[in-house]
Amino acid sequence: MQTVPGILHDAIKSKVVSTLSFKAVRSTNLFSDSTILTKGANILAYKQQIPIERDTIMVFADDAPQYNWSHPCRYLLHDAKSGEFYREVQAQFPPYLTANAPKTFQAFHQPVRITDIGLHFPIRPILRCPIRWTKGQRYAVLFSGASNNRHTNDLEFLYRTLRDIYAFPAANIYVLNYDGSVNYNDNPKPVVNWPGDNTAYRMPINGKGTKADLDTVLDTLKAKLKIDDLLLIHTNNHGGHNGTESYLCTYSGADYLASAFADKLATLPKFNSLMVMMEQCHSGGFNSPILSHSTAAYTSVSSACEELKNSIGGADFDPFARDWIAAMTGNTPNGGALASNPDTDGTGKVSAREAHNYANAVKNAADTPVYSESAAAAGNYFLGQRYGIIWPIYCRILVEILNPYYLRKPIPEFYAILNEKLLPNLQPIEEKLGKATARQEAELRTALTTVIKKVFG
Repeated sequence: MQTVPGILHDAIKSKVVSTLSFKAVRSTNLFSDSTILTKGANILAYKQQIPIERDTIMVFADDAPQYNWSHPCRYLLHDAKSGEFYREVQAQFPPYLTANAPKTFQAFHQPVRITDIGLHFPIRPILRCPIRWTKGQRYAVLFSGASNNRHTNDLEFLYRTLRDIYAFPAANIYVLNYDGSVNYNDNPKPVVNWPGDNTAYRMPINGKGTKADLDTVLDTLKAKLKIDDLLLIHTNNHGGHNGTESYLCTYSGADYLASAFADKLATLPKFNSLMVMMEQCHSGGFNSPILSHSTAAYTSVSSACEELKNSIGGADFDPFARDWIAAMTGNTPNGGALASNPDTDGTGKVSAREAHNYANAVKNAADTPVYSESAAAAGNYFLGQRYGIIWPIYCRILVEILNPYYLRKPIPEFYAILNEKLLPNLQPIEEKLGKATARQEAELRTALTTVIKKVFG
């Protein structure tokens, strides 16, 4: 492995920067490899092979560094002896999408940085009325292939939301990430804590972020889904467009074309509701194929951007995914208040359409969210249901009595007790209330206090 002479390397870097326009010099990040690429080698820009015709010094230009991939970038090839620029190759992906770049590959001009993780003091979210599910099962698939830290963080935020706020059974949540662990490409390293509240990642990883593993999960669900069930699918990381259709990037192996993904969904049995939220670039190209192939009675698809557009990224979360999940959760990743109440119809629960509308309302200007549904009723579907019986009074009392326990227990422990032990014990009270009115508040308060003290101790 031959190292580029320092004087020659600096001369190439200077020349590349000097050729940038006034705008580009403030928006293009430049990288260079300090080793010489030998004639006959290939640069692998994800799955695009760039042949090296002579001994070469390579400069990589990222022309839209704030976006997820794919997005415009360039490979600037220079003669290894003279330093003469001889070829520019247009591309859509960097040289190290799924693996850490070698130390020889370094930024030398980086006006745009999104890797500096912010510091947010974690706030304990306000306790809200528990959300329950009365009919059928709920399943979720959380997928990220060529993950960076923000993509893995999005999955963790959604996993915590499904477990704590909506009481999804852990066995019903399938998480497929990167290499089959909570790992991801690039920094920050080591992978230790989730930036929302600076605690350890909680989501168990069920497989790699590959098409094969995603197909395996969908095949598993094929044998499980019943007529009253709900399925949530969230896809994250990077995506591209081949000139004909959108695709989802993977950790390794084949990418997932929108048409192939829709065909796979068509193999599922009939079930009640399919809720899809996609973060990757070009995700809007999945909306129509999913709607036309879904076997669910009600289908909604929320995507971060239009088919031919890119989605914006962030230092620790992807803005659109973060805000969609926050709407469903009721707070930001660090527990803070939302910009507005996403529950615009006042039902006490956030629907698929309301979550999209909230994320769209607070979106980064670079995103172009797209929402589609199979019928007007599809957008009214929820990940869980509030209590139907005099729920404003019931919830107010329930939260009031639960709050002292909530404040003194770790959040995961509190929600484990709430969802696994308390909610089943509340069913007799709910059944007795039936057609309860506000005049029965005292009786309701006594009954709830007795059950909660018994369960929490």
